This record gives sequence, structure tokens and C-alpha cells, in this order.
Amino acid sequence: MTRIAFIGLGNMGSGMAANQAKAGREVIAFDLSAEALKRAEEAGMKSASSVADAVKDANAIVTMLPAGKHVREVYETIIAHAPKDALLIDCSTIDVDSARTVARDASMQGFRAADAPVSGGTAAAEGGSLTFMVGCREQDFAEVEELLKPMAKAVIHAGASGAGQAAKICNNMLLGISMIGVCEAFALAERLDLDAQKFFDIASQASGQCWSLTSYCPSPGPVPAAPSNRDYEGGFAAAMMLKDLKLAQDAAETVGAGTPLGGAAEALYAELVQRGFGAKDFSFMLELLRGRAS
Repeated sequence: MTRIAFIGLGNMGSGMAANQAKAGREVIAFDLSAEALKRAEEAGMKSASSVADAVKDANAIVTMLPAGKHVREVYETIIAHAPKDALLIDCSTIDVDSARTVARDASMQGFRAADAPVSGGTAAAEGGSLTFMVGCREQDFAEVEELLKPMAKAVIHAGASGAGQAAKICNNMLLGISMIGVCEAFALAERLDLDAQKFFDIASQASGQCWSLTSYCPSPGPVPAAPSNRDYEGGFAAAMMLKDLKLAQDAAETVGAGTPLGGAAEALYAELVQRGFGAKDFSFMLELLRGRAS
């Protein structure tokens, strides 16, 4: 039986780890939250007392952590205590430099490592239907893909170390920008006395069609499963979108890329978070543009 150490049981990690356990794999889980560890045990996992305890006999190690500094810190312990034949996969969304640094450090100690950030949100994490963007050596990808399958709808090899993170921040910059465009259109339609459902019916079959409109509509009603029908609770928090947009802008500055719409999107989400709506789904941007986010 594959023994997986899973480090990080937050909103995304808890569902991801549970799907590994459902697939019949032995999951040794660790998180700083006692409540998260309790839920992990209830989902069929074993809890560890520390990162070192979790990884000591693991065949594979999956991390899902908040930021690059956390990944760097945890990888120091992993490299010191994990078996050298363990496969290391970081699914956090972090800066490209951190991803490449931990992969390099792991490789220097004889480990195989991959960055594999995800797209799909908490519902996909729980349902095992995430999309993984993987940065790793070509010869390691088949094993990475097999390990990720219980959590995945799709596993795509983006390139060498760091390429998964590059794909993720570019994708989420695009998502953040497109959601603002959809929200602006709904806000304008409302001012023009155009019914939201009628606008959706037209735009979803016209040139304005996009994922932010048809799968995640920010206006309540047209897409029943969208967070807009739950008072914008759940889904992908505005604060997390802001984090990803900051990563994209930092990367753009580093390589000298022009991303004016990405910068504008970052500023708008920063305003939303500053007003106290960081925990709301990122489609809550519609309320800001309506003048109701106060």
C-alpha cells in the first residue's frame, strides 16, 4: 500500500487528503490545527505529531501550504527526515522562485520533486476533480500523475521545476481579470434595466462567453451552484485571489512583462479585501462594482 504523508489540511488540503484515503492509500496527515487532525482521523487517516513524524516512512509526500516561506520551512524538515526514495509534491500556490529553490534543494539530496498547484476550488478538492499543473523532470511525470489521480480531473505536465507555478499564476491572473469583466457587464446591464437572467442567456451564447460567466456566474440565479447563490460564501476567497494576483505582478516585474490589466485587477481585489470582504468568494467583486460593498 502506498504510504502518503500529507502536510497541510486547510480548506483545500483536507478534501485532497481525504480522496487519497478513499483511494485505499495509507495517509499520515499533519497540520498545526488539532481540529483539522481530528477531521482527518474521522476521514480514515492517521495523524502525526509533527512534520518529521509524518514523513519518516513515507513513499510520497504532498504539501498544501499557504505561502512560499511555509513551503521552504517545511521542506527543510522533509529533506532531513524523509526516505530518499520518497516522491515530493508541493501543491501550494507559491512564487516560482520558491518552487525552483525547494526542488533544487531536494534534488541535491537525491529526492524527486515536483510543483503541482491546482485549479478548481474547494468543491473540486472535495470531489476529486482538480486540475493539476505540474513542473518536474519528464522522467518523473508518470509517477507524479499516478500519485495525483485520486484528487484529479486532469494532470498536465507544464514543464520543468517551477513551470507548474508559472502556469497557475498566469491562469489565475486571467481568471481574476475575466471575473472583473463579467461583473462590470452585469453591473452595467442592471443600470440599463436589462434583466440579469436575460443578459446571461444572451452572453453565454455570444462572444462574451467565458468560464467566469457560464460556470461561476457572479449574479445570483443563472448558475445555481455558483457561490453568488450562497451569499458569496465558500468557493475561492477574494483574499486568495489577491494573493495570486500579487504573485503574478511580482513575477511580471521580475521578468519585465507588461501586465496592466493584471495590475488593475490586483488593485480592485486589494480594495475589496481592505473593505473587509476577503473571506467572500472572489465573484463578490460584483457587489463592489454595484457600490454595495461597504
